Amino acid sequence: MAHKNDRPTSPHLQIYKLPPTGIISISHRITGVLLSFGLIFFVGLLLSVAGGPDSFETMQNLMRISLLQLIYWGFIYALFFHLCHGIRHLIWDAGQSFDRETMNRFVMVELAASILLTLVVFVFLS
Repeated sequence: MAHKNDRPTSPHLQIYKLPPTGIISISHRITGVLLSFGLIFFVGLLLSVAGGPDSFETMQNLMRISLLQLIYWGFIYALFFHLCHGIRHLIWDAGQSFDRETMNRFVMVELAASILLTLVVFVFLS
């Protein structure tokens, strides 16, 4: 005899809409992992510099590839995004800004600040 399960199912991501702070929190964790992998790439760049003029020239030629430049700028954005969200966590550690309106406003401030910082670096390096 088949048993019919009449219990309601719990909400899942197809039904439940994450609040902006939840999305930003998940993004913060993802950028932290990506920054860890980016450090391996950075160490490779340092090794190419230490390897002498030939390896440095090879690294320079590789960095002219559009895909690698996109990854490089993504790394810089992830670094600034992670930094801005870390500052937000310091504010939370001080026991402030836990009301919903302020938290949602900080989401926009974090995104704007990380984009602005990335653009500032882009302008200075171009």
